[in-house]
Amino acid sequence: MKLGILTGGGDVPGLNPCIYSITMSATDLGWEVLGFRRGWQGVLDIDPDDPASVAYNSRSLTRDSVRGIDRTGGTILHTSRLDPRTAGIGDQTDHVLGVLKRLEVDALITLGGDGTLRFSAHLARHGFPIVSVPKTIDNDVFGTDYSIGFSTAVSRSVEAINSLRTTVGSHERIGIVELFGRRSGETALLAGFLAQVDRTVISEVPADLDVLLPLLARDKAGSSASYAMCVISEGATIAGEKDHGATDRSLPGSDREDVSISRRLARQVKAKLGFGTVVQELAYLMRAGEPDAMDRMVGFAFGALAVQLLSRREAGRMVALTGGNYTHVPIDALEQGSKFVDVESLYDPMRYRAKLQRIEGMPMFLY
Repeated sequence: MKLGILTGGGDVPGLNPCIYSITMSATDLGWEVLGFRRGWQGVLDIDPDDPASVAYNSRSLTRDSVRGIDRTGGTILHTSRLDPRTAGIGDQTDHVLGVLKRLEVDALITLGGDGTLRFSAHLARHGFPIVSVPKTIDNDVFGTDYSIGFSTAVSRSVEAINSLRTTVGSHERIGIVELFGRRSGETALLAGFLAQVDRTVISEVPADLDVLLPLLARDKAGSSASYAMCVISEGATIAGEKDHGATDRSLPGSDREDVSISRRLARQVKAKLGFGTVVQELAYLMRAGEPDAMDRMVGFAFGALAVQLLSRREAGRMVALTGGNYTHVPIDALEQGSKFVDVESLYDPMRYRAKLQRIEGMPMFLY
C-alpha cells in the first residue's frame, strides 16, 4: 500500500500532529507514505516523467522524518489554496488522477478546509480512494462539530485580547479586535465569551450602530478604568453600509487595511462617540505557533482514524467529531449544508453578547 498525504488551504496548528499520526499509523501497517508539497499545487506541478519534478514536489515520510513534528505549528508539507478545477488553465482533474496513478499512490488522505475538501469529494466521485480531514480556525466545515486548529485559534485570541486590555485601559479607549471568520462568527463568539469582552459582533448579524455604539459608550462609562473591549468577525457587516464585496475579504489576512470591518467600525466610534480606539487585527497570529493540547489530541486522533478507515477499505469518508465522539461521515457531507452560529440559541443580537440558554446535552463546543 502506498499512501499519499497533502495539506491545503490556510495553515493551522494541529496539522503536523495529524501528519505525524498518519505516518506512524501507516508505517505500523507496513505502508509507504508519500507527502505532496504545497497541497494540490504540488500535485499539479509534478511531471511523472521528470524525476526532479517528482522530487521537488513530494517527499517520503518515515518514522524518522516526522519525529518531533507534532510539537510544531504549520505544516511540514507546506500548503497552497489552489483548486485544480479552477487553476486558470482548465479543469485539471485528469492530470491529478494521472499523477496519482503514475506514482502508484493507492489512496490519499487530504487535510484541509472548504476548498481542499470539496476537491477531495470530487476525486472520490471519480472513484479514487480518499479520506479527508477537516481543518480550519473558523470551525465552519459542515458535517463535523470540530475542525483542527479551532481550539488553538481561540486560545491565541483570548490571550491577545486580555493582553490588549492594559494598553486600551491605559489610554481610556475602546478596543476593537478583529478575528478571522468570513462566513461564520463562531471563533469571535467563543473568544469574546471566554475573554469576557463587552461586546462581540459576528458575521451572521449586521451591526446596528444605533444599538452597538450606545452600548460601547455605556460599557466605557461603567468601567473603573474607563475603557471597553469589542471583538468583531472579519466577515461582519454594518447595517445600512454599502456592500464592500467579497474581494475585500477574499483571503484571510490579505492587505485590506482601508476596508477592514474593524477599521470601519473604529471610524464610526470616533465620528459618533468621539472616543479614541485601539484597533488590532490578529490575523495570522491566530494560527501561528505550536498547537495547544486540544489540537494535538484531535490531530492525533483524526490521523489515526483516517488510516484505520483506509485499512478497512472504507474510503470516501471525512473524519469528524459529533457530539463529542470521533466518527466519520460521507466525504461530500460538507457540500450538503453550511455551518453558522445558531444565533437564536447562542447569541443576543440586541446586546451583542453570547448567551447560553441551555447547557445540558450540548457538545463541548456548543454545536
